[in-house]
Amino acid sequence: MKKTYKIEVDCANCANLMEDAARKTAGVQNATVNFMTQKMIVEFADGQDAGTVMAEVVKACKKVEPDCEVFI
Repeated sequence: MKKTYKIEVDCANCANLMEDAARKTAGVQNATVNFMTQKMIVEFADGQDAGTVMAEVVKACKKVEPDCEVFI
């Protein structure tokens, strides 16, 4: 399952760090962060609950970029 989320991030480098953090989160098959459109696309592994996984993605993103926002 693939879902798109609106984000707020201040720079392209921060967006790349968020993308890496999201990809390393358990339950995420793939993740892409687009700084220009301020969107994150997350593809979840089969059988994963999107809400539970996204809570972990947000925690991981906040560790690398405390000022970021992910609207779930």
